[in-house]
Amino acid sequence: SSGINAEWPLRPGTGKELDNKKLSKLCKDTGIMGKLVTSTDVDICFSKHKPKGGRTITMKEFKALLEDLSVKRFPKLSPEERKAAMEKLVSDKGPQTAGTTKTAKGGATGRLTDTSKYTGSHKERFGEDGKGKGLEGRADLADNSGYVGNYKGADTFDGTH
Repeated sequence: SSGINAEWPLRPGTGKELDNKKLSKLCKDTGIMGKLVTSTDVDICFSKHKPKGGRTITMKEFKALLEDLSVKRFPKLSPEERKAAMEKLVSDKGPQTAGTTKTAKGGATGRLTDTSKYTGSHKERFGEDGKGKGLEGRADLADNSGYVGNYKGADTFDGTH
């Protein structure tokens, strides 16, 4: 193994190739992109390494692209040191969840979502533990028996006729 985790860009759901968007995310998450390497640099490098007319790069092209970016990212290091430093940045790092929305636990939200304070028909939709009952918590479930509402002779039909 070369030190670069060959599985990272090829994880389930990402397919066997990397597109420009996924490459940009990878560069941000691993710290390749920063003061020395901008998103424009990554885009230019991607365009240089992708096949003509293609929209994705393979692992082989990805490794060549990393070598190109390492020159900009580590300008003072020798080629061998650059490669080692770049592999250290990329290896064994997965996608990050930066910028995702956290659950709000502020004053109003807490009061509005506290099921113990619910009254009337709303209260009946939750169990003692505060978990919702789902469809069972609703009083007016649809009757799909095939009979018209308020029909008294339901299930009285004998099959002899």
